[in-house]
Amino acid sequence: MSLRRFVDFPWVQKSIGIVAAEYLRFVRRTCTFGIDPPDFYARVRPELPAIVAMWHGQHFMMPFLKRKEHLVKVLISRHRDGEINAIAADRLGIEPIRGSGSRGRDFLKKGGVAGFKQMLEALAAGYNVALTADIPKISRIAGRGIVELARVSGRPIYPVAVATSRYVELNSWDRSVLNLPFGRFAVAVGEPVRVGQSADATAVEQARRLVETRLNATTERAHAIAEGRAKDFIWGHAGGRQLA
Repeated sequence: MSLRRFVDFPWVQKSIGIVAAEYLRFVRRTCTFGIDPPDFYARVRPELPAIVAMWHGQHFMMPFLKRKEHLVKVLISRHRDGEINAIAADRLGIEPIRGSGSRGRDFLKKGGVAGFKQMLEALAAGYNVALTADIPKISRIAGRGIVELARVSGRPIYPVAVATSRYVELNSWDRSVLNLPFGRFAVAVGEPVRVGQSADATAVEQARRLVETRLNATTERAHAIAEGRAKDFIWGHAGGRQLA
């Protein structure tokens, strides 16, 4: 039996998902935490529910942005790896929405329309919704889907990036990062992107580019903080002590 077929067994997927979640929890517990800006939780409270934008491959530690009072759902694809990610996310207190950010002919087949509808329903019910902004297989290029979600729902998009000082970058299309324990763990949040419900195609494209630009800047900021290159960030202040 091939390894791929072995991983298709539900009990194998569940086991891998549980181990992955507990490993990430271990990383979180052994790392010093910092968030930028340090008053983010107070600042964002009047804006909730919100849309959280992240890049593919940089999302594994994202569940630890959540506080106990936050209701959060995350869009996760329907493929094999997505099933494992959904199990891990659920164990970390994030409810999965199964769908796809695919475009073109695969959109309906992979559950794009159903996923979009579920995200709208979640936002209307008071859930924050997290999803990767880039199109599958096209790393760090924001798609229109997240902008359309903001336009239809009227909720702001917050670009968020996480980084640890110790990590391994995998050889994958999305440059996935395996975060390692016993270091520094930083969360950086950029200025929100707002999309008017009457936005035309030009305005939507401008918002898409802004999401992309701010996510790239936020990703650089998170790495600079975690790696000690951000001299203006002080570890140990209120933001540094705050548990996610």
